[in-house]
Amino acid sequence: MLKIAVLVFGSIQEVKYMCYTGLFKRIIPFALTFAAGLFLASFFVSIGLPTSRWRMERRFDRFQETQQLRRDNDTLRERVRILQAENELLKRTADDMDYMIPNAVPPVDLEEHHPPQPPREPRRMRVDILR
Repeated sequence: MLKIAVLVFGSIQEVKYMCYTGLFKRIIPFALTFAAGLFLASFFVSIGLPTSRWRMERRFDRFQETQQLRRDNDTLRERVRILQAENELLKRTADDMDYMIPNAVPPVDLEEHHPPQPPREPRRMRVDILR
């Protein structure tokens, strides 16, 4: 393949030059487009690398947020424990409430109260045929 290229173009230097021009034809537009993109992006965001101070602040913020979430969880667990204890107390005293309020609900005797009888079937009308 190389011999054919050398015969057609005349020397190896010309072949190498042709390879490099093809490479430049692809790299140069990419590099220019990339540079233009960075230039336009620099108007909207900071392109520089973050500083070590930024990392330390982020770690500290994350640590504070974790501590706050732990405090919130502890507070919520304590509230749940108090509400469960209060609920248990109310359940225990709920049975005693019937004795504390006498005759609050009148007793119902289920034997005496029956549903009414269904209505009787209507009589058929009597029709006399006249002759």
